[in-house]
Amino acid sequence: MEQKHRVRLVVAYDGTNYSGWQLQPNGITIEEVLNRELTRLLGEEIRVIGASRTDAGVHALGNVAVFDTSTRIPSGKISYALNTRLPEDIRIQLSEDVAEDFHPRHCDSEKTYEYRIWNSSFANPLERLYSKFCYYPLDIVKMRQAAGLLIGEHDFASFCSAGSQAQTTVRTITDISVERQENEPRLVVIRVKGKGFLYNMVRIISGTLMEIGMGLRSPEEMQDILLACDRSKAGPTAEPHGLRLVEICFYE
Repeated sequence: MEQKHRVRLVVAYDGTNYSGWQLQPNGITIEEVLNRELTRLLGEEIRVIGASRTDAGVHALGNVAVFDTSTRIPSGKISYALNTRLPEDIRIQLSEDVAEDFHPRHCDSEKTYEYRIWNSSFANPLERLYSKFCYYPLDIVKMRQAAGLLIGEHDFASFCSAGSQAQTTVRTITDISVERQENEPRLVVIRVKGKGFLYNMVRIISGTLMEIGMGLRSPEEMQDILLACDRSKAGPTAEPHGLRLVEICFYE
């Protein structure tokens, strides 16, 4: 029996046509497609382990997955071979060997997410699948002021959807920014970095910041929402299609 080794994949995908990352009984998922095509390519049963279980409609530029294989194909070549088999809305960016005990959900890491908002009087059909449309002018200065209150280690229970299986709602945000893009000022990007996130945490933060940007709440209310540890005190969960996982950095 040939010895197995562990391979890490960096995976980019357009989540529009998928029911999220994780295997689902009803609906095709990114994990399902990777398992199927890797099994066909390598001639052995493959089951990937993903770093982030993104929801239906959420996109990614740099999600990470690992799998164990006994293939003799060089790990660096697996990305090229796999991409010829995958649908066009999923592409492997990197494949490489990692230590046998490397687990993408158990290692110390920092994730970067972006939430994109098309802020204009009229919707942009070319952005409809990748950004949230908001016709009400957003006050970026107030959004930045409120976002700054979230940096650091806090109990983010107010920004966690029901159904979370997290043992603790304490998380650390290392950086957060709100910017209009220089080349396209109608596009507002909320960029959040952290060592871990709760279920729908970034989308709830984004929904709350949008309410502040529209003047429905004051920036100072963000502190009260945070301290309340009550989901009902925060804003709505922003739609999934505006969210993308940009990258995951591991501290190995």
